[in-house]
Amino acid sequence: MLTGPMLIVVFLIALVFLFLLIIKWKVEPFLALAFTAFATAIAIGIPMKEIPGVVTSGFGSTLTGVGILIGLGVIFGQFLGASGAVEKIASSMLKIFGIKKSPAGLALSGTVVSIPVYFDAAFVILSGLLKSLASRTGISIVTFVTALGVGLITAHNMIAPTPGPMVVAENTGSDLGLFILYGIIVAIPATLVGGYIYGLFIGKRIKTEDEVESVEEEVKQLPRKEISTAMSFGMLSLPIILILANTISQMLFPGTFIETLFGFLGDKNVALLISVLAAIVLLRPYIAEDSGKLYTEAIATGGMIILITGAGGAFGAVINHSGIGDYLITTMQSWSIPVLLLAFIFTQILRASLGSSTVALVTTSSIMGPLVADLGVSPILLGLAICAGGIGLSLPNDSGFWVVNRFGKLTVTQTLKVWTLGGFIAGLTALATVYVLSLFSGILPGI
Repeated sequence: MLTGPMLIVVFLIALVFLFLLIIKWKVEPFLALAFTAFATAIAIGIPMKEIPGVVTSGFGSTLTGVGILIGLGVIFGQFLGASGAVEKIASSMLKIFGIKKSPAGLALSGTVVSIPVYFDAAFVILSGLLKSLASRTGISIVTFVTALGVGLITAHNMIAPTPGPMVVAENTGSDLGLFILYGIIVAIPATLVGGYIYGLFIGKRIKTEDEVESVEEEVKQLPRKEISTAMSFGMLSLPIILILANTISQMLFPGTFIETLFGFLGDKNVALLISVLAAIVLLRPYIAEDSGKLYTEAIATGGMIILITGAGGAFGAVINHSGIGDYLITTMQSWSIPVLLLAFIFTQILRASLGSSTVALVTTSSIMGPLVADLGVSPILLGLAICAGGIGLSLPNDSGFWVVNRFGKLTVTQTLKVWTLGGFIAGLTALATVYVLSLFSGILPGI
């Protein structure tokens, strides 16, 4: 198998080849990802008899986490949209934030939601708001996709109790309470700059193929009975509340029946299944369309998303199997770079190469965390710099890239401009905020 710099060369060639297949030669993303995964495995030198196992295990392990979730999420969103709940929620958000600030409202809402809820689940649940908000405000749907995606991924990487930041806090020996507090402080400007401000900028420069429907077209689809605001928010919040209850029960009632009960009910797949069943029953009076039609449309949409997401996981598994992460670790330890910047770059490179922000956070903190006493920097600042590095540079080997691509109805090129670059800008903003906090070393507790 290849080692050293050639691993990086093969990885970069594989990415270029993948982009050419999808963007230039218009190959369906699922087929392009699957072919690239096999071709990359051969180029790296993985034994022929092992390649099918590596590819299929990567496909399967990815869908273990998000396969059922995507299918249920599409059905859930279909019923919320058909009942008028999404429209009602959008109207409420406009009243609170106003038309001009509605993308900022969605970005901050995403930041809050993503604290207890995994990125994939949160994006699927909230994606139904995108078209409704865009049609009511006249603001590009691309702006809302950017705001939501960046808001969600920022909190996912910066604020515990999501797994990545939790492990970083543990590995760096940071006080968890202070780590959460400073994580929130860092996440807010990162979300507003990368999600809201950049979202407004890129939204004026990109038009999607499925741009916003006119209000007149949406009026024809309104349900026969108007749904209430309370019912709308209640249905949207149900899976979020169940997942949050799981997190709280683990913290407050470890080892008890309460933790066991909510550990089951608050599992993201179970929580969404319960929410779908509730939507089918409770939203039926507000839906004019035939249920069979809603199921058919949802399954058609969800099936292709599941295939593409799984293929992205297969490509990521091949890259991970190559040992590129170990090589990067060995190489970067010899670099003469300021500690916080090194932690950020280290995590960013692992994030891009391995396709998982959580793996990048865990890997970097596992290496640099034990050295914190010798690095001459606050454990919290080091941990925050690591977390900031996990926000951006999502590439096609990341399942989240394809979730945003499909639910945001973007092309691959648009996804890179909107999601990958928006996240990178948010990550840089987060790092800058960490450096600002470092100026108050000795004044702020824990810094």
